[in-house]
Parts: sequence; structure tokens; C-alpha cells
Amino acid sequence: MVLSVDARVRWLLKPAFHLLALVPLARLAWAVFVENGRALGANPVAEVIHSLGTWGLNFLLITLAISPLRALTAWPHWLRFRRMFGLYAFAYLVLHLLTYAVVDQGLDVPTLVEDVLKRPWITVGLAGLLLLLPLAVTSTQGWMRTMGRRWQRLHYAIYPATALGLWHFWWQVKRDVAQPLIYVAIFAVLMAWRVQRARRRRATMQQAVRSPA
Repeated sequence: MVLSVDARVRWLLKPAFHLLALVPLARLAWAVFVENGRALGANPVAEVIHSLGTWGLNFLLITLAISPLRALTAWPHWLRFRRMFGLYAFAYLVLHLLTYAVVDQGLDVPTLVEDVLKRPWITVGLAGLLLLLPLAVTSTQGWMRTMGRRWQRLHYAIYPATALGLWHFWWQVKRDVAQPLIYVAIFAVLMAWRVQRARRRRATMQQAVRSPA
């Protein structure tokens, strides 16, 4: 029996993508709880924080890449994975924050407040995560129906949230900016594609208005 496209997406591709998205977290858990952090270098906590944040950014860029991928492949079903990857991005970034706040800082509230106020890269990163919070909360079909067109406008916040996350990454590494530069370049390409698409749509609409009926 040949499975339909919907069946392949639901029963094959989605589970496969879920498993792949959980691999980085599983590897970190193995390194921490089984290997006692030996493979994580001299500062295991810092490595876990960095890895979780990096994978959060990875999933944000993957989420933004879904629309261009759909256009390039002419396969509309890519859109069915966008919300999933966006939620994984949010989950990894929340774990990134919690590891810093709970494990690294021992949930010392005065120290955490001082860090947010005095370390601008932390302020920027926290602002990006807060922008993602309403997107994660309203990611269900119910919220989409309730909000209507406002839902799409709200979810445009992923663009500044990603920009703030990249700024946080760049600012935090201080010296070796090679990896953040790659991320920024990818983000720039994804945003340039969107700008070009918007221009084409605007030109098409203007041409339609000018053309005689």
C-alpha cells in the first residue's frame, strides 16, 4: 500500500524530525549524567549553556528557512513543520536560560537581576526570549482561529527575536566572532529573500491595478 503525502508527513517525517530535534538534548544529557561532564571540557556548565543557546538559534533559523524551502521545492507540506521547529527553538532557549539561572547562578535572584542590568548581552538575549514567549503560547490551532489576521502579525515577532538572539550571541563571545558571523549571514540571506518576495508581490499587485479590466 502506498502512503498518501499526508500520511507520510504525519507518520514518517514528523516523528523523524522530532527525533532529530531531540538528539542534541539527548547528547548533552548523556555527557552530563553518564559521562559526568568529562567530554564537555574544563567548564561543563558553560559548555551546556552555550550548546543549548546555539541549538535554539539553529532551530530559529530552520524555522525561518521553511518558507524559502517551500518556494524552492514547490512542496507546500514544509509549512507543516514550521511550528514544530519554532517550538523546539523556544524550548532549547528556555533550557539555555534555566541552565544559566539555576545551575550556573544557583537561582540567586539579586545576582541574576544585577547580571541583566549590568551585562547588556544578557539583557538583549532575555528580550529576544520574551518576544518568543507569546509566539509559543499562541502556537496552537485554537489561537490561530481566535486571533485571525492578528496571529500572523504577532508571529512576525520572530524576526526581531532572532536578531536579538544573534546580537546576544555575537556580543557574548566578544573575540572569536566567526561562528556568530555565519549565523548572521544566514539570517541576512533569509531576510533578503523575504524582502525580495514582498517587492515582487507589491509589483504584481500594482501591475494588476494598472492593467485594464
